[in-house]
Amino acid sequence: MSLSTVNGVLTFPHTTHPSPRRRDVVENDEYAAFVRRIVRAYARRVATGDIEALADMTGLSALLDEAITDAVTGLRAHGYSWADIGTRLGISRQAAQQRWGADR
Repeated sequence: MSLSTVNGVLTFPHTTHPSPRRRDVVENDEYAAFVRRIVRAYARRVATGDIEALADMTGLSALLDEAITDAVTGLRAHGYSWADIGTRLGISRQAAQQRWGADR
């Protein structure tokens, strides 16, 4: 086996790197359930008469949309395809790419 250097870094020929697609999922289901409980509790508090907080609550919708975009961008960076993402969301590959693709 011959060794070479690229930009001062020792390299090995024909080295394959593991796919970056899959990471260990840590407590995501529990975390999502926690977030749902918080949002529902906030809605109950607003419903008891805190009309001023209603505008803040609607702002959560925009924040959630931004967070979903960040999540999709991250999944794409980890190698997931538009088909992978669309399947999880119950939409087509094309619909996912149109909504979150770079050409939005």
